[in-house]
Amino acid sequence: MPRETRIARPDVIVDFVFEDGLFFVAVENIGDHPALKISVRFDPRITGMDGHVDIGALPLFRNIAFLAPSKTIRTLLDTSVSYFRRGEPTRIRVDIAYQDRNRKRYRAAIQHDLAIYQDIGYIRRSNSQSSVVPER
Repeated sequence: MPRETRIARPDVIVDFVFEDGLFFVAVENIGDHPALKISVRFDPRITGMDGHVDIGALPLFRNIAFLAPSKTIRTLLDTSVSYFRRGEPTRIRVDIAYQDRNRKRYRAAIQHDLAIYQDIGYIRRSNSQSSVVPER
């Protein structure tokens, strides 16, 4: 992001990233200052890794002590096929709380709709070959 359009404070977002049939959840500080004591809540609750992991319960989303400006931390959520096959929520509200170095508190809410990825085809890459994988 160009410096002149950046926010002169921490600005934390949580995004879902779709790459080659995989979903990742990313926490990013898009602001100009460090963010402290970051916590994230997903509504409704989502599970990943074939339904075995409560994503919101991961330490990553409970308390990030420090996130530098322009830094992103991301974790694998699941394959898109597995996520959609289990009927996991597609409309997800993400509530984010954090503070700056002066202890000023910030809150943000972001609405996501993962259904937009449901019909996207992708190429699964392996060591020696590539194959096109339909989403369903």
